[in-house]
Amino acid sequence: MTGRPSPRISSRKTPKQARSTELVAAILEAAAQVLAKEGAQRFTTARVAEKAGVSVGSVYQYFPNKAAILFRLQTDEWRETTDLLREILGDRSRPPPERLRALVRAFIRSECEEAGMRVALNDAAPLYRDAPEARWARLSGHDAAQAFMDEALPHASDATRALAGDLVTTTLRTVGKDFSESPRTPDEITAYADAMADMFCAYLERLGRA
Repeated sequence: MTGRPSPRISSRKTPKQARSTELVAAILEAAAQVLAKEGAQRFTTARVAEKAGVSVGSVYQYFPNKAAILFRLQTDEWRETTDLLREILGDRSRPPPERLRALVRAFIRSECEEAGMRVALNDAAPLYRDAPEARWARLSGHDAAQAFMDEALPHASDATRALAGDLVTTTLRTVGKDFSESPRTPDEITAYADAMADMFCAYLERLGRA
């Protein structure tokens, strides 16, 4: 017996005119508001259309179903995270430990500021997580992390650098998500991020000496 097919989550078409781009932006903004207020279980295309002030047909012009809308919100979030990785880790004017600390602080702060949306997107993940597009999107920040490890650990083996990159990014995402699910003060965020950065830097220093 074959499993259930993955839902179509790619957008129907890419907006090319300014008016179409504005419409898609309005749909996505409305979708984010509906998701934050209603949660993943009550999220519907009809609610998004009503919030955006457009017809359901206008939404379907660009998104075939609610999974596609949610996946677009998720990929936008993944893209922001990847851009953060590339910007901070790729700044070779600063030494690697300093860059790593800056990344951890920025990432944990971002997780806490957008915790509500991230929790709701995580609840919606079963709608699209097994689709090929989702698996590809999750890997989008891998190259930036790997390039950083190549620079930070020039004498380590490829396997060691790959392990270090995976461990840091996975831990950062997983622990950051758990930490952000409870209300945090700015001082708590700073203290937690600095402690995590200390841990990562000590780990890379040990690998560098090995």
